[in-house]
Amino acid sequence: MKNRFLVFNSPFEILVKERNLDVKVPDDKVLVKSFCSAISAGTELLVYRGEIPEGMLLDPLIPEFSETFSYPTQYGYSTVGEIIDIGSNIDKNWIGRRVFSFNPHESHFFTGVEDLIEIPKGISYEDAIFLPNMETALNLIMDGLPVVGENVAVIGQGVVGLLTTSLLKDFPLNNLVTFDMILKRRQISLELGASHSFGSFEEPIMNSIFNKEYKGFDLVYEISGNPASLNNAIDITGYNGRVVIGSWYGSKMSNLSLGDSFHRSRINILTSQVSTIDPKFSGRWTKERRFSVAWDMLRSVKPSRLITHQYPIEEAIVAYDHLHQKSDDILQVILKYDT
Repeated sequence: MKNRFLVFNSPFEILVKERNLDVKVPDDKVLVKSFCSAISAGTELLVYRGEIPEGMLLDPLIPEFSETFSYPTQYGYSTVGEIIDIGSNIDKNWIGRRVFSFNPHESHFFTGVEDLIEIPKGISYEDAIFLPNMETALNLIMDGLPVVGENVAVIGQGVVGLLTTSLLKDFPLNNLVTFDMILKRRQISLELGASHSFGSFEEPIMNSIFNKEYKGFDLVYEISGNPASLNNAIDITGYNGRVVIGSWYGSKMSNLSLGDSFHRSRINILTSQVSTIDPKFSGRWTKERRFSVAWDMLRSVKPSRLITHQYPIEEAIVAYDHLHQKSDDILQVILKYDT
């Protein structure tokens, strides 16, 4: 059996390699055959572009990413597939189960069952690959703590931004406003429940309603991945408002303007990262509980509609180049494996 896997050899250089898999599955492992895997337009593009500082830990809480970063490397963290074989110490009932894994892009892999999450019935593979993004959106909501009647803004309507919008629309907010330069994303944002969606921070309606009438937003999420947007987030936040930063900028620097009105604004700036749970929730919330809620949200939102491009793994370089070029028609890109 051949395993096809993707390697980031150096910035902008991707290789798809093959290796033989041992016939015998290790006693304490299972063999997963991948159906598809999702490419992250955030962290993963930073890896592709060489914008992650070498020597840093990508994520010490995920075993696959617990070592310091360097090229060449395998990366990716959203793979779904089926268990097709098991080791001698594994319950045979695991065979045939559909599973999610934080595994890099590859057609087959050995892993322990403790590192897998079973996909609940009624959720397709195409919806299940959005589990990390939905968990991230849920974490953003928990960190931002939106309040009844607030005016909330979400900057960036990529996949995570759109999922965050889809969760916020169920809150009894006064206004849910989104920002993105791409028209198609703004249209989807409105379909998902945004009350307004703008391509600029200077549009007359935005300035007249949210700057003059409400004197800024109560809560602003910065999820664009663009460091310059953090200044925009601060500018549109009202007195004692909150800015939640969900973006990770990698090695890109943010040149913040903290003079002017910021000094007197008492704005709270908070980072949000999904690997941990805010201590104010950790007495009752676990990762498992958050995953359970994320599955429920996937059933409701059905984010597979955000998949715009599918490529066989052999054409991975085309997929990454398409994402790198920031085409207006692109949202979620997935890699497919032979069935």
